[in-house]
Amino acid sequence: MATVKIKGMSCAHCVGAVTEALQKIDGITGVQVSLEKGEAQYQESKPVPLEVIKNAVSKIGFEVV
Repeated sequence: MATVKIKGMSCAHCVGAVTEALQKIDGITGVQVSLEKGEAQYQESKPVPLEVIKNAVSKIGFEVV
């Protein structure tokens, strides 16, 4: 499981948006987003560059820190 910190989430809708954005990335599975921890955990079925994850999250208004 890989973990990234997400900045800017404040509600369940935010969690859903981040979850959906990460699930759309080819090679990412098992996404779990925690509002309390401010992070997302996921598994990779193939290597996914961190830049791809950062771009997907920033497009919906959040930041990977």
